[in-house]
Amino acid sequence: MRVGIVGAGTMGTVHTGSHHEAGHQVAAIYDLRPEAAAANAARVGAAVAPTFEALLSDPTIDLIDICLPTPLHRAFVEKAARAGKHVLCEKPLAPTLEDARAMIDICREAGVQFYVAHVLRFFPEYERARNLVLAGKVGEPGVIRTTRGGIFPTGWDDWYADYSRSGTLTLDMIIHDFDWLRWTFGEVERVYAKSLSTRTTERLDYALVTLRFASGAIAHVEGTWSHSGFRYGFEVAGSKGLIDFDSAKIQPVVVQKRAAEAGVTGVAVPESPLRESPYTTEIRHFGRCIEHGEIPIVTAYDAYKAVEISLAALESARTGRPVTLAKEAF
Repeated sequence: MRVGIVGAGTMGTVHTGSHHEAGHQVAAIYDLRPEAAAANAARVGAAVAPTFEALLSDPTIDLIDICLPTPLHRAFVEKAARAGKHVLCEKPLAPTLEDARAMIDICREAGVQFYVAHVLRFFPEYERARNLVLAGKVGEPGVIRTTRGGIFPTGWDDWYADYSRSGTLTLDMIIHDFDWLRWTFGEVERVYAKSLSTRTTERLDYALVTLRFASGAIAHVEGTWSHSGFRYGFEVAGSKGLIDFDSAKIQPVVVQKRAAEAGVTGVAVPESPLRESPYTTEIRHFGRCIEHGEIPIVTAYDAYKAVEISLAALESARTGRPVTLAKEAF
């Protein structure tokens, strides 16, 4: 399979390496910064595309992989779909439900496959915990806690600091946890949230979101862009037992230098101690889905629902009131 990648920032770099490791041929990379595209392309022997249209007009490219800031997703996904290319898009799917629905619809109408990179489902510790829950090892789930975050990220044009574009960490980062929680515990009925982003314009953000599931279980989702390092974990308490995971426990010696760390560009990319990165596992899976018609572990509709939960949390943090989610699907 031949791939065209759009974006040579943090996630574009990760996806470039993952496609290469998965055995896909990265044909060309496009970025507004030709030097960034060239540096990424050199790693895998790819060409540098002079324009996005050059990727679309290449009849040998099967898949367009979009690794751009969230507000740009819809325009690039729609162009790729109309050109007859299968599409892989980084999360979050879109900044609004209207955009998310339009992207799904255009890919369906164009007859192309559409995948959204919710990589947390491919992290073995999260997959293992889900399997234990579904097997009834902790009994009836009652309370779940997740945590994720570290220092405030710095990206192209400092777009993370512009909350009208990034949607704060609630849309950009803990959407990972929202997706995993819905995948594991079922549909979310109600959302309540508090967020630092509604109270300060400093380069700090923190959110605590409470989700009530249709099953009656409750989840407390914590996200931070206010601390050094990067850490993530979860705890699942049920009627028969407890599951917990803390990423810090797999790194027994950690040195953190805040001053140096603060100057690093990009967003933190969680890693797993396995031989194959979960990002490679994810992209290998999507490749099989395209080539052999397999049903993806994460669908575009799943990505839509994760955006819905995130936007409900943002609304709750803004209004101070709980938000009830609509039950209808499409």
